[in-house]
Amino acid sequence: MKFRVERDVLADAVAWAARSLPVRPSAPVLAGLLIETTSDGLQLSTFDYETSARATVPADVSEEGKALVSGRLLADICRSLPAKPVEMTIEGAKVSLTCGSARFSLQTMPVEEYPTLPDMPEATGTVPSDLFANAVSQAVTAAGRDDMLPVLTGVRLEIDGSDLSLLATDRFRLSLRELGWDPGATDVSAAALVPAKVLADTAKSLTSGAEVTIALATSGAGEGIIGFEGSAGGGVRRTTTRLLDGEFPKVRTLFPTEQQTIARVDRATLVEAVKRVSLVAERNTAVQLAFTSGQLTLDAGSGDEALATEQIDADVKGADITTGFNPQFLLDGLTAMESPVVELAFTQASKPAVIVGVDGPDGEADLAFRYLLMPRRLLS
Repeated sequence: MKFRVERDVLADAVAWAARSLPVRPSAPVLAGLLIETTSDGLQLSTFDYETSARATVPADVSEEGKALVSGRLLADICRSLPAKPVEMTIEGAKVSLTCGSARFSLQTMPVEEYPTLPDMPEATGTVPSDLFANAVSQAVTAAGRDDMLPVLTGVRLEIDGSDLSLLATDRFRLSLRELGWDPGATDVSAAALVPAKVLADTAKSLTSGAEVTIALATSGAGEGIIGFEGSAGGGVRRTTTRLLDGEFPKVRTLFPTEQQTIARVDRATLVEAVKRVSLVAERNTAVQLAFTSGQLTLDAGSGDEALATEQIDADVKGADITTGFNPQFLLDGLTAMESPVVELAFTQASKPAVIVGVDGPDGEADLAFRYLLMPRRLLS
């Protein structure tokens, strides 16, 4: 193996591939990054039996071959290299890396012990990369983080023709993001439960190209695998991950069809008010929101402890209502919105509220992203 490649191209590709390396690998070779040179250029790969990453970049290949080295060490080295071309060769049981006057020698791992990366499933369709990254970042807001409930740590990806939906819940809140995409076949219908962290990292890392290809294996030898592909650095990046097992709860029915009270509030003003008032809220206690005509009053604290209250303008239609929310969960939903105004819709104080964005005080509600939040019991 012998090749020459631009330093920035190598450093970026190595960092991308190494990002999914396991912190505590079950086998030493799984901490490795596989370097392969072929007639197509340079391939850099990682795999931990769950998630794989492969970056293909242009390089001047003199000799084809492969080597397995410590992925995190190689990433650290590449970040520190001067802005000059990099040459890498195999010298016995070591890989030699030269960049300008800097020279490194890395111990190799046994390539034959490294697992075979899964094949990329057949492409299902494509979606603009920026749109996909934005949609995923909103959807994962409500994803669970409790590994004791693995199903809730995933995002349910639903495909129905040219419609793509992303759902996540941790039992206390629910996010639903809907967007259009270009399916490979207009009649395609499928669903997959994708680990939220992997989906978020992948979507964020594939924004360099114009679009992302989604490849979902729903049957056959590749069952339980989803793949994503995008372009970056003059090459191609592909990642696959195993789907989560289990039945995702049927949460769409939780969105109410009628509302008793609807309030519109300036999003930035509400965010700052919640941050201030919640400073005195004890852990696991709610911030109270009281909606009356033209006004929203926020309260936190109780008894002889610190208290806080603040009033802000609100356009309230319907009956007055007082409820309370976990302040961090409320802030998560508000910051995931991008519109200048948010609309909070209630059926009753003890039922979940639905939060959506609005382009302006008199604008139409944007139902592409809906955030449902369960209320918390208020302290008397």
